[in-house]
Amino acid sequence: MFKNNFLWGGATAANQFEGGYNLGGRGLATSDTKTNGSMNKKRKHSFLDSNGKIVYLHGSEKIPQAYQSVIDEKMYYPSHRAVDFYHRYEDDIALLAQMGFKCFRMSISWTRIYPRGNESSPNQAGLDFYDHIFDECLKYGIEPIVTLNHFDMPIYLADHQNGWLNRQTVEYFIQYCKTVFKYYRGKVKYWMTFNEINLLRGYDTLGVHEMTPARYYQALHHIFVASAKAVILGHKIDSNNQIGMMLANILTYSETCNPRDVALELDVSRKLKYFYSDVQCRGYYPSYIVNSLKQQGITINSLEDDDNLLKNGCVDYIGFSYYNSGVVTTRKDAEMTLGNGIKMAANPYLKESEWKWPIDPIGLRISLNLLWDRYQKPLFIVENGLGANDQIAEDGKIHDEYRIDYLREHIIEMKKAVDEDGVELIGYTPWGCIDLVSAGTGEMKKRYGFIYVDMDDNGKGTLKRSCKESFYWYQKVIKSNGESLS
Repeated sequence: MFKNNFLWGGATAANQFEGGYNLGGRGLATSDTKTNGSMNKKRKHSFLDSNGKIVYLHGSEKIPQAYQSVIDEKMYYPSHRAVDFYHRYEDDIALLAQMGFKCFRMSISWTRIYPRGNESSPNQAGLDFYDHIFDECLKYGIEPIVTLNHFDMPIYLADHQNGWLNRQTVEYFIQYCKTVFKYYRGKVKYWMTFNEINLLRGYDTLGVHEMTPARYYQALHHIFVASAKAVILGHKIDSNNQIGMMLANILTYSETCNPRDVALELDVSRKLKYFYSDVQCRGYYPSYIVNSLKQQGITINSLEDDDNLLKNGCVDYIGFSYYNSGVVTTRKDAEMTLGNGIKMAANPYLKESEWKWPIDPIGLRISLNLLWDRYQKPLFIVENGLGANDQIAEDGKIHDEYRIDYLREHIIEMKKAVDEDGVELIGYTPWGCIDLVSAGTGEMKKRYGFIYVDMDDNGKGTLKRSCKESFYWYQKVIKSNGESLS
């Protein structure tokens, strides 16, 4: 059985959910220049080139240093309004309370607190906004779970200082952390530093122009240092703070028992995820990465105290997302599938979602055991769920039995990991508890929520909230502390 204080809830992110991108003194973030897309079309960022012409580039492309971010009024940018939590947070939180939520995972927009990222004092309107949200949550006994940085950063720091490639960004981030740790002391206990740190790659999340492998690892080092410093600072400000990391946990299987496949899977799992959790949980760079960087001729510029910071700034718990698994193979002709942005071989033993993500509930139990055995730190499943094109039926309801089936099977495996394997698990917050725009595509039709939002891929709609069948099912799950799953 789950502990009585098990944290049932749901998860969102400011850039996909909040809106109000230019209200309350908020500054522009890298996510604000990101257009919408589709399953077959990548999202683009809008930039002004040296000739004053608006161009569109994908966040993973090499963006020349001369380019500056701009907003093209002719384009639709999903983050600008998102699903308007900014104006609807009281009603939305009341719906979460009706479901019985014990916690609510959300993120703070850095640019709502420091609009450019480098101001000497914070934006009071931004502080007040989140203060109201936390008060509203606590009114219903809902514990806020706050991600400090979720897939964006201030545009000013990206375009004028090359984002996380610049060491100074560490200090700006720590100033932001210090502000929110102090301001929300006693209201927020659970924090996470960087969302899915192993998926931070391009301009979107790192703010780096002219990206190269060497620049990537340098920017990542600064993020590791920033996370460690945030952990140390957060504990100093409030000893009750629990500060975790957040990992995109994509379980990998070797396609065969061919030792070459097994060796490749070991290499992929290390470099895809364990490198990032090793540094943040163990406090040092693992030898396999140190040697890999040497082989690539990459030298990370670090300061004398960085090793001590990493050692003393280990996280308290591991938050992670789990949506799917993937297969690693040495075969060149293998059929490939794309799940959560990672291309791997198809698994003939698993069904796939509409978006071709493998559905693997047993993989969640395996993942929980692998992480628990490796680190012996409390675990927190902070994202899980099924993206589906929900439809309103003739009776006016949303019959999402497929989502209920998906979540039920994952919770069953989660329970086995706790009851039979002895894994220490803090809580469970399925992704997009209220429908929000997709991070990968900017679509609305890819829905995860228990609550339907009336909006289409182009931002058209009333934004009216409606409870799906899964809303009432999850309500029973929470009330029974995971015992009633039918």
